[in-house]
Amino acid sequence: MTQALPDQLDLIGCDKEAIRTPGSIQPHGFMLTLSPALDVHQASANLASFTGVDVQHAIGKPLADVIGPDASARVALELGSDTLGQRPTYLGTVTLPNGNHFDVLGHLWDGVVIAEFEAVERAHPADFRHLYPLISDFLAKVNDHASIPALSDLAARHVRLMTGYGRVMVYQFDASGHGRVVAESKAADYDSYMNQSFPASDIPAQARELYALSPIRLIQNADYDPAPLVPGDNPVTGARNDLSFAALRSVSPVHLQYMRNMGTLASMSVSLIVKGKLWGLISCHNATPCPVPVEKRTACEQLGQLLALCIETREDGAELQFRLDVRRIMVEVLGHLTKGADFIDNLSGVFPELLRFARAGGVAIVVDDRILTYGETPDEQAIRALSTWLAVHGHTELFHTNHLAEAYAPASELTRVASGLLALPISRIHQHYLLWFRPELVQTVEWAGNPYEKQASTPALPRLSPRQSFAAWRETIHGYSLPWHAAEIELAIEFRSALLGIALERAEQMAELAEELGRANKELEAFSYSVSHDLRAPLRHIVGFSDLLIESAGSEDAAMRERFLTNIKQSARLAGKLVDDLLSFSQMGRAALRPTHVDMTELVSGCIDKLDIDIGQRKVDWHIDRLPVVFADPGFLHLAMFNLLSNAVKFTGEREQAVIRVWCEDAGDDHVFHVADNGAGFNMDYVHKLFGVFQRLHRMEDFQGTGIGLANVRRIVERHNGHAWANSTPGEGATFSFSLPKKYASN
Repeated sequence: MTQALPDQLDLIGCDKEAIRTPGSIQPHGFMLTLSPALDVHQASANLASFTGVDVQHAIGKPLADVIGPDASARVALELGSDTLGQRPTYLGTVTLPNGNHFDVLGHLWDGVVIAEFEAVERAHPADFRHLYPLISDFLAKVNDHASIPALSDLAARHVRLMTGYGRVMVYQFDASGHGRVVAESKAADYDSYMNQSFPASDIPAQARELYALSPIRLIQNADYDPAPLVPGDNPVTGARNDLSFAALRSVSPVHLQYMRNMGTLASMSVSLIVKGKLWGLISCHNATPCPVPVEKRTACEQLGQLLALCIETREDGAELQFRLDVRRIMVEVLGHLTKGADFIDNLSGVFPELLRFARAGGVAIVVDDRILTYGETPDEQAIRALSTWLAVHGHTELFHTNHLAEAYAPASELTRVASGLLALPISRIHQHYLLWFRPELVQTVEWAGNPYEKQASTPALPRLSPRQSFAAWRETIHGYSLPWHAAEIELAIEFRSALLGIALERAEQMAELAEELGRANKELEAFSYSVSHDLRAPLRHIVGFSDLLIESAGSEDAAMRERFLTNIKQSARLAGKLVDDLLSFSQMGRAALRPTHVDMTELVSGCIDKLDIDIGQRKVDWHIDRLPVVFADPGFLHLAMFNLLSNAVKFTGEREQAVIRVWCEDAGDDHVFHVADNGAGFNMDYVHKLFGVFQRLHRMEDFQGTGIGLANVRRIVERHNGHAWANSTPGEGATFSFSLPKKYASN
């Protein structure tokens, strides 16, 4: 057969090639597109070679005129069962009047029935009994193979046994899209690619998308001449047919050349989809053309789905264990940090635990002029320069990289000890950081061929073509550390909140109190109470239940350990909420207002949308009047209104039908806004405490909260030169009100 010459191939645009709409099929079968009445819209150009019917004669004719009345009746019967979807379904095996036998696949797509006829030797239907011994044998051995590589090896051997292919590989994609072979089963005369890597460029992004969409793809003979569809455009859509799900879909000439360069004339790929994403492939190669009938393909596809489920289970188990281990260390560290008064001394006292927490080689604390280090770290001058760079570039939240020199050029001199960095800001105001350093992890990657080989090396290959060699090619990679795990990053953010709550919030609160002398004593008293009681209580719970968890390490009572972990998680969340509310309250007095025109109707609507998750299935009857446009800071005003509406939702929680109303009155120089509910209400004897920090008029067991929301409302309103107040009758609901001047004056 005619092969596409390498100098006819151009890889520059291969990632934009229309692989879903090739306009042609592989010629080991023929394709018809049919109307609902089973009239032929299109036919592949090779129709006559299988049926004896000229392709032009077939267009517009009933299906029976093309494949015979008996075969047509069989197909019509299956199509009438309403079982067709977007993925091909086996419709049976038919025999045409000329004696040729075909397995028929059908699916609905692009407004037509796509019917595919694959030539087979047998007259009897496909025998799907192949599926059961393959699957049952695999399932029987799953529990004996705990690791993903071992399971992958088991799957590769089963697929090779089923298909007869010379080499079957399982390879996994990394975060960059490179694929590494984790399992392989092959005949003795085939090259091995075990543990070798294939570059991401071998499979362009659109090809990956198609692998994720269509779980199996077969190329029976890479030397085929494609058979175009006639006519070329789908008469229903007026465009080329989307053949994404078609088993006979023709593939890219570039990929066919790639196969030939690899010494492969037949291939089959089974996608491994884990949590909705393409995890990897079962990739099958054969040096000579090799058909795989539909029943064997189905068995391999089912095996691939089972392998993907096993992979997901193993990965979830490993992820859970990793998170538990990291959280256990974090709880241990926090327990030590609550025992002393000096934050820096406490933190430096748990340096070994901090190294274990982030699996780091060194750790440093930068606070004002003090730098404390432990383990393998850069020198103090380099650490100070790094912390300055972090501050200048706005890294006020967590920053992490496993290739620091790429983002921060001076780090190229620090790769031995600091190829990786996890930087945790521990102050909202000052340039204070907790820094973890990971050393360089020199890696040797063995590629299946030079991944950078793009240009042909001979005059006969003048244009960009698939690489010619797949011989093992080793590359040594410098300047990278072990990547940071997602759990380490998430728990580091939690850890930061805890650190701010335990130590630094005290200093930041003092800075705020100095600016607000009028309320200093009352707020300091409330704050001290919260730190000593509200915040320490959940931390004591964390430490206490952690001790119980450690003591129960040898116990087989899983329910008891799960109860301890649940209590630790709930206490950590409460502590984090207290810290977040503390920081929010602290910001209210320091952050500059940025007033603009604010449509209060839209603002209230946005708050209600945000509350939908908390409301869930509850019935809430909202009555929102048309509200005016005011001149205020939209972010702060949104927080104030959200707190009021959130309280209304919370305190109507015991009502079968919650009723919440928002309206505005014109009070001369002021707009006066009201938020009323039919909830629990409160005793007006204690209304003077209502807007204080950490003041709660109800038990936390009845209504959850930290007691900071209304204090934030009052502070925001007063910074806009307004006032906040409330009225209520216990059991009959409450009305919270605040005024905003029509003429804004900064405060």
